[in-house]
Amino acid sequence: MAVHVITDSTSAMPASLIAEFGLQVVPLSVSLGGVSESDLEIDAEAFYRRMLTTPDFPTSSQPSLALMIEAFEEPVVRGDQVAAVLISSRMSGTYESALLAREQTLERHPDAVIEVVDSRSNSMEEGFAVLAAARVAASGGTAAEAAAAARRTTERTRWLFTVAELDHLRMGGRIGNAKALLGSLLQIRPILTVVDGVTSTVKSVRTGKRALEEIAEMVAADFERFGFVGVFVHHVIAPKEGEALAELIEQRTGHRPAVALLPPSIGIHVGPGALGVVYEVAADLHKNTEPVL
Repeated sequence: MAVHVITDSTSAMPASLIAEFGLQVVPLSVSLGGVSESDLEIDAEAFYRRMLTTPDFPTSSQPSLALMIEAFEEPVVRGDQVAAVLISSRMSGTYESALLAREQTLERHPDAVIEVVDSRSNSMEEGFAVLAAARVAASGGTAAEAAAAARRTTERTRWLFTVAELDHLRMGGRIGNAKALLGSLLQIRPILTVVDGVTSTVKSVRTGKRALEEIAEMVAADFERFGFVGVFVHHVIAPKEGEALAELIEQRTGHRPAVALLPPSIGIHVGPGALGVVYEVAADLHKNTEPVL
């Protein structure tokens, strides 16, 4: 019996890894100017460019219950177990929708095995948990073992990022514990993270350049203390800045991150100009809002 691994589009999973592990990605959607588009079908860069010239504020929508049920039922019908690793339940209703979909699927298929994991984050921080589940599945493990691996991985990852302004976090309801920064961004450049599923503040510095230097130093300190597993740089139409951050991290750690655009369902909540790094280490980070330098 195989294990079918499902995630959602906020995991920012590279196409090469989706293909390698046979992952199924359930899309969130975004709306701008009255037009709704799926994360999996949209031209993300063009969408972000439209954000700069459209007065309306973009919004995101979780997958429909019907879509989630379909995602679960297809592998169940062919006899597979299911492990779904999804965006933080404190950032989206996707996880709760998946629990309801599991309940309804089990009513029709009472012998089905469906594990649902709250990644407590998004982007490749969620993605690293997905990959942990996928590797267990590929090695012949059960859905329960794949889910356990995903949950362990959430303790070994960190998402450090900076934004050009906080309006998108505030308007999208993703401001989390960074509310204290509202009204002060003209004087500072915040470094943010995700703790227990919500946005939180690490520290504030004076310039974007200093923010990138601080982030690179935090990454290097974590790699030295906890060991290196993987690293990705994300950005929202800031490719040059993304490459600059990747170079800083490589200089300090010897590891060159891949650089990738954030999916719109996440990027709309941090806004154009946002960038940061997601990484996995080899031991539990005991995550808090002040990474040890």
